[in-house]
Amino acid sequence: MSRPNSSDRSATDAGVRAPGLAVSQQHVLERLKRGGPSTIPVLAEALGLNVETIRHHLRALESLGYVERRGTRPAGPGRPEVIYGLTGMAEQLFPRLEGELLRALAAHLKETGNESLLKDFFEKWIETQRADALARVDGLTGAARVEEVARILSELGFMASAETGSGQPRIHLCHCPMRELVEVSRVPCQAELGFVRELLGAPLTRLAFIPAGDATCSYKARSL
Repeated sequence: MSRPNSSDRSATDAGVRAPGLAVSQQHVLERLKRGGPSTIPVLAEALGLNVETIRHHLRALESLGYVERRGTRPAGPGRPEVIYGLTGMAEQLFPRLEGELLRALAAHLKETGNESLLKDFFEKWIETQRADALARVDGLTGAARVEEVARILSELGFMASAETGSGQPRIHLCHCPMRELVEVSRVPCQAELGFVRELLGAPLTRLAFIPAGDATCSYKARSL
């Protein structure tokens, strides 16, 4: 019986969510996920591909940040074989349930009358961010402060941008990193609004809201 070739399987069999990669590259990632760190000859044997093809795929995946070298192992006479493994970035390509579980947890808390626990959690989470964030904007005014606030929010996953050309600066949050949770509860949105207001040090007016179907969550501040 011949070995199954990777080309005989569909890309969706791999369980890797990386449409920009070739099917056989996705299968290399899957094999490293299932079997752990491995060498080129072992991968070639397992996937039914030749050694040069595997070497080419690993170079490409390494350049993309999905694969890294984990040392070497003896391979008889001659040079030892390099061991390759997945990076943390590659782990993000495989199915994850965090978003669904967060949504289910928020729904459970809301349905059982315990949404206040979610509010307490976000207040404590913001508290862990507050001191460093306020230190970064301390002494800043005008455009400099708005731009630093946008950088802080981007580091937290909101893909923020600053608009400082008018008399009333604006902050645009182009991504909601808690989208699944926000679909159930607006507690994160309230925490977000309060945190942005605190960082800017000025009252805010909400201009756009992602949960309402807008492309961004946008806020206008009074002159700083």
